[in-house]
Amino acid sequence: MKHIITPYEHTNDTARNNSDCPDVVLPEEIFFTISIIGVLENLIVLLAVVKNKNLQCPMYFFICSLAISDMLGSLYKILENILIMFRNRGYLQPRGNFESTADDIIDCMFILSLLGSIFSLSVIAADRYITIFHALQYHSIVTMRRTIITLTVIWIFCTGSGIAMVIFSHHVPTVLTFTSLFPLMLVFILCLYIHMFLLARSHARKISTLPRANMKGAITLTILLGVFIFCWAPFILHVLLMTFCPNNPYCVCYMSLFQINGMLIMCNAVIDPFIYAFRSPELRDAFKKMFSCHRYQ
Repeated sequence: MKHIITPYEHTNDTARNNSDCPDVVLPEEIFFTISIIGVLENLIVLLAVVKNKNLQCPMYFFICSLAISDMLGSLYKILENILIMFRNRGYLQPRGNFESTADDIIDCMFILSLLGSIFSLSVIAADRYITIFHALQYHSIVTMRRTIITLTVIWIFCTGSGIAMVIFSHHVPTVLTFTSLFPLMLVFILCLYIHMFLLARSHARKISTLPRANMKGAITLTILLGVFIFCWAPFILHVLLMTFCPNNPYCVCYMSLFQINGMLIMCNAVIDPFIYAFRSPELRDAFKKMFSCHRYQ
């Protein structure tokens, strides 16, 4: 999505001159380092779940889906840097067919990262809701078969949507669709939270008898959601300003922070695995076994 994720350089020169805010430029080495760390961390999460049979349950499969989304966001930046490096060294023809195709694939990965995160957080929220309020029926409602079907549908939809958004990236309806998914996810989870709160008040005694792990999972989701909003909201706002007021000096002033907003997205992929590890004793044990080379049961 070139005009959506291409930075502030596309802004009108007159608007830049009318703005007193200089571009904030960060070294590419910072992006590359954070991206590498994000890929490695999320890869470790995936390997831990794959190698440990005790973690192969719906909840951790949904977490793996979020880890894949984070990893795609980091891979996007790594591949973009590699592409720029090859172009600057003269190995690629500027604006050539290969570069255009590679740009589209990389942009699709970026969109997949956002869409995958949105839907992964949504299904994690639904899973936490069922765990808390339908604990006795949980294993009959959230089966492995339904989990795999749900995740397959989500990623097929995200892939198709990502390709469509890249193809029609220069149309305003595409931008609106791209940005509207973010608040829609927030509304969905907020409604779920309100419903959970109302049910918790009316079933306080029942909720107090639930295993602590169930409530701990809800708190983990809240932390993940808060980090996601903090890291992605500035970029979503950038996209909206880029579309609807690209020449306004105040908008241009905010858009001069594009690289900081981009770094926040990269940081999201680094922070999430720490949240999993800190909140999940099972995952911590899996990490310890991986690094100490113990065999899994």
